[in-house]
Amino acid sequence: MRDLNFAIVGFGKMGSIRYNTLKEASGCRVSWICEVAPGVAMPDDVRHTAHLDDILLDTGVDAIVVCTSNDALKNTVLKGLGHGKHVLCEKPPGRNLAELEEMIAAEKNNPKLKLMFGFNHRHHDSMLCARKMIDSGEYGQVLWLRGRYGKSVDENFFSNWRAKKEKAGGGIFLDQGIHMLDLFLMMCDDFDEVSAFVSNLYWKLNIEDNVFAIFRNKKGQVASLHSTMTQWRHLFSFEIFLERGYITINGLKTSSNSYGDEIMTVAKNRSLPPAAMWTDEEKQVFHVDTSWKKEMATFVDAIRLDKPVSVGNTKDAYKLMKLTERIYANK
Repeated sequence: MRDLNFAIVGFGKMGSIRYNTLKEASGCRVSWICEVAPGVAMPDDVRHTAHLDDILLDTGVDAIVVCTSNDALKNTVLKGLGHGKHVLCEKPPGRNLAELEEMIAAEKNNPKLKLMFGFNHRHHDSMLCARKMIDSGEYGQVLWLRGRYGKSVDENFFSNWRAKKEKAGGGIFLDQGIHMLDLFLMMCDDFDEVSAFVSNLYWKLNIEDNVFAIFRNKKGQVASLHSTMTQWRHLFSFEIFLERGYITINGLKTSSNSYGDEIMTVAKNRSLPPAAMWTDEEKQVFHVDTSWKKEMATFVDAIRLDKPVSVGNTKDAYKLMKLTERIYANK
């Protein structure tokens, strides 16, 4: 089976991560990188261009990986699909639901092509283990979830495209908190009710610096989310409480290690209420981030085997962006 030829559109931090991941992926090669910003250092083993059409018109390119600013995501996806390329697009799935709906329509018009959105957090080993434990039924049904995802920014953030609503579409939630909501959907499938407070109390930009949101579904499962860029230190905390135990994941393994060690704690409730005691708590540390590799393998398998995208598909994205719209309606 011949190698799949990829092109990367946008070569900032995410473009670099995707390039390095593809370099290690069997049967894959990067043939093009498109970057419009001048002076960006790029590898010398691929062709470079500042013009997207150079990539789109190359019939040897099988797939593109879109790592642009949010304002360019939709048009790049539409052009990629329109020129017969499979597309892996970084999150978010557009700046709003309307942009995603345009991408879904383009996908339907090109049924032989694969469209996937990059939500690598679902591919972290701790999350896959948690989902497996839930599916086992050993701990009963999920009762509630709580997620906190935060970081600190300084005045340098003002010069970043993420600080400009017309480019980013939203603030810290659309940039980072959306990952936590996606994990809620991974564990509980969907939510019907949304209540949220959206705040820009500190930085006073036209994008939010905090979101406090609560979700509930028809099963009665409730999830609480706090997404913030006034945390003053990086924090990732995800808690899943079930009928007969709990799973907590504190820290997230990343290339910068900003969020500390990725530690999963699991305990089973072995006594009856009201004098319940949590015993036999077990911890597991995940020392390596394999999420990028696993996510790319999901995309490559969908292309090679001509099967539906299993994770990060447009159905997942639609659920996510519908809830996102309802959060932002609380501004």
